[in-house]
Amino acid sequence: MSSSDSAKQQCGALYVAHHSWLLGWLRYKLGCMHDAADLAQDTFVRVLTSRELQTEQQLQEPRAFLLTVAGRLVSNHFRRRSLEHAWLETLAALPEQQVPSPEVQASLLQSLHEIDLMLDGLAPRVRQAFLLAQLEGLTYARIAERLGIGVRTVKRYMAEAYEQCIMLSL
Repeated sequence: MSSSDSAKQQCGALYVAHHSWLLGWLRYKLGCMHDAADLAQDTFVRVLTSRELQTEQQLQEPRAFLLTVAGRLVSNHFRRRSLEHAWLETLAALPEQQVPSPEVQASLLQSLHEIDLMLDGLAPRVRQAFLLAQLEGLTYARIAERLGIGVRTVKRYMAEAYEQCIMLSL
């Protein structure tokens, strides 16, 4: 039996043994059976496609492992909902003639999600430097002054942020 077949069997056994429990936990966390079912499914898809599928520790503590994976998905779910809520509030505040078409709205929301994902992947100080440059238009010298770091560090932070942007666009 190949390691891929073994991993699939392990994931199947994990699913049979813990799916109902995970679904209940997610329903409690989310307050919605439909979202809970979606995230439970996503959790097992992540487990199945993980490169480090079920190490010995994961097999010894399967619920802790599943909670870690599902917890990240729940966090992403709430962050995504918050972003969508802010987007809808912004649209509602626009004069009717300035509201973009549904297609443009969907495209802009997708772009917001991509930007959010990129920013979430940055260390806090890197994210702060990047946002100061992009949103406030500060020079590297002003960013360095504001953050109490050297210009060289700001350059390194910006290179890291741009690299993250490029990696996510591929």
